[in-house]
Amino acid sequence: MSLTVKVITPDKIVWDEQVQEVILPSNTGQLGVLPGHAPLLTVLDIGVMRVRGAKDWFSIAVMGGFAEIEKNEVKVLVNSAQLGSTLDKEEARKDYTAAQTALDEATKSGSRQRQIQAEKAYKKARAKFQATGGLI
Repeated sequence: MSLTVKVITPDKIVWDEQVQEVILPSNTGQLGVLPGHAPLLTVLDIGVMRVRGAKDWFSIAVMGGFAEIEKNEVKVLVNSAQLGSTLDKEEARKDYTAAQTALDEATKSGSRQRQIQAEKAYKKARAKFQATGGLI
């Protein structure tokens, strides 16, 4: 038995395949999904979604959205998503380091608005770097 997983953004379908297992970045932590999972609708955080095919694991950086699980089908509706295999690891590392620095500076500045924007940029950069296998 397997799961049908679809990752959909406003402009394209990023993933549409049969898999054995899915791990989603929900707002309350990592959510594992196996065939036969109970129906569920959940909010997704910015992070890395992992899917396991027949043997290998694949990473997808997702930028927040929703997931619906029903009848061995997982529909993931997100603002944007990228397969880890399509991202450049070195570029993702540089973006992550720059986002860390920007977050540190925003925190020191005392500007709450600047800090919120920097935190969001940091989460996005971290998700992309993790999807390349750069962070665990």
